[in-house]
Amino acid sequence: MSWRLALTTAIVVVAAGWGSPAAHADGDPASDVLSQQALFLPQDAGLAATEQAQLAALLQAATRSGYQLRIAIIASAADLGSVTELWRQPQTYARFLGQELSLVYNGPLLVIMPNGVGVYHFNRPAPAEQSALASLPAPAAGARLGTVALAAIQHLAAAAGHPLPTPSAIARAKPSSTDTVSWIVFAIGGALIALAWTASLRARPPHLRHSASA
Repeated sequence: MSWRLALTTAIVVVAAGWGSPAAHADGDPASDVLSQQALFLPQDAGLAATEQAQLAALLQAATRSGYQLRIAIIASAADLGSVTELWRQPQTYARFLGQELSLVYNGPLLVIMPNGVGVYHFNRPAPAEQSALASLPAPAAGARLGTVALAAIQHLAAAAGHPLPTPSAIARAKPSSTDTVSWIVFAIGGALIALAWTASLRARPPHLRHSASA
């Protein structure tokens, strides 16, 4: 199959799958997006093109190594849709988001906020992941979320026994035709985040099933 045919097929798959989460949007844009792909990256995250390229490449490298991870980068309260009360509570939001995704994804989930990170693994303790993130320095004032996300991915993958190359080394590698298709589909998914956010704001806010102390 040529890369053009693969690209056409990928676009059709993305377009066909997108209608489902939008139809039952529950007020949380990240849960709609992460039910379909590995990364929720809102426009207001402010990642430079280089950081976006490194982030996409690092996630692909993690998947190839056998480590599945989904990430929500939350740059502002607006990115939470109707659950803005969880703003600046990365661990609580990670738990909430993991429960929202539990029907389609049960693996490790990483949340990045300006004031810190959170990790959740549905229905199982995550001491190794939490210890790995605890070794990260606290985000400095004005720290770029992309830099924090890249470091967190590497720490989590290493703790799970899947050490990854440095993001810059991965991004410098010449992409194959398959990688090119993946990059384009990744970009399409990012562009559709705005649609999920808009649809989510029209939906009824979800009921928080667990309090922060649960």
